[in-house]
Amino acid sequence: MKTVGLVVEYNPFHNGHLFHLRRSLDISGAEASVAVMSGPFMQRGEPALLSKRARAEMALAAGVDLVLELPVLYALQPAEWFAFGAVSLLDASGVVDSVCFGSESGEIAPLLDLASRMQAGESPALREALRQALAEGLSFPAAYARAAQEQGGGDSAAAAALLGNPNDTLGLHYVLALRRLASGMAPLAVRREQAGYHDAGLPGGGAIASATAVRAALARGAGGLSEAAPYLPPSSLRILRREAEAGRMLPEGWEALAQPLLTSLITRPPEELALVPGMAEGLEHRIAAALPRLPVPGVEVLLAAIKTKRYTRTRLQRLLAHALLNHRGPMFGRDSLARGPQYIRVLGFSPTGRQLLKSMKKTAKLPVVVRAADFPHPQLQLDIRASAVQASAFPSPDVREMYADYYAPPITEY
Repeated sequence: MKTVGLVVEYNPFHNGHLFHLRRSLDISGAEASVAVMSGPFMQRGEPALLSKRARAEMALAAGVDLVLELPVLYALQPAEWFAFGAVSLLDASGVVDSVCFGSESGEIAPLLDLASRMQAGESPALREALRQALAEGLSFPAAYARAAQEQGGGDSAAAAALLGNPNDTLGLHYVLALRRLASGMAPLAVRREQAGYHDAGLPGGGAIASATAVRAALARGAGGLSEAAPYLPPSSLRILRREAEAGRMLPEGWEALAQPLLTSLITRPPEELALVPGMAEGLEHRIAAALPRLPVPGVEVLLAAIKTKRYTRTRLQRLLAHALLNHRGPMFGRDSLARGPQYIRVLGFSPTGRQLLKSMKKTAKLPVVVRAADFPHPQLQLDIRASAVQASAFPSPDVREMYADYYAPPITEY
């Protein structure tokens, strides 16, 4: 069975995601789809709007066949490791033929060319400019984009322009991950339509809005769901309404977790904060100094107080998520991340997905985990704790919901 792989967050699943799913199946010629989805925390460091189970249910209701969880160890990482973790899982399944991602350009050839150039090396001048940019703490794509822009030239200018797009940048990392793994999966790209990655407003007269715009509408209160409804598949709207009525939604995002986060930061001395993944260059002292000066206790005011040109909001949000979840130690180092995820966690599946799981019994390179209680792995324990922390912030928290990893089977009804 020809199968396409998707790397997703579905926070929440909207019409743009439906377009991507259908186009991915179309251009890949696939009969089935496997989605690797971030769990309770997003790659930009934000808590998810809904539980991973509700978002997996949205995906299955829209036509995804198998939903796998991207471990929080990789979900809360910069693009390089986020992409590597997700692609590693798709490759390890042994049933995925291609990886299809959304991008601003919608073209795969420039990304393949750029990946080859990055791996092969460039001129001495560009390599020196790249080294300097990396030394300043920039990510590899950002550093390469700046170095290419400084050096000029047709190819370099084109590379800089391409890497100015967030989804093209992430797409480049998918391509690099495929090469790093020597994977036989083919990379494919779907052009993003209508809404941009960071567009915060609902577009008038269009059927596609960004997830950012949908969440912003939901944060406006009771009427927000009606505002967002035209941009959601009916199944997503139904699940959103159910979760909102049950008190299992976080439309306010980080502010719902402000109290436990601030408690974690206040009660830990700077030398302990320094152990948090991503903490560097005395940032722990900047945080400790900012806390007594906040006008009100909250995450937004904290981010505003510690944000600089070098420390972007996204980087700081990931750092705060690591601090909230008490992440530390060698598991978060490059050597550990380079080993990839150590299991394939199943969140839900369709009848076609069930067939894929049967095939994976023979093809998978990693243990396939259906019941968390049966696989006491340190990486999986991080996932379970992260889900419990997110669910504890719901308006109507429930212990069984917090620890659904132990109690609930994969989603099969949607």
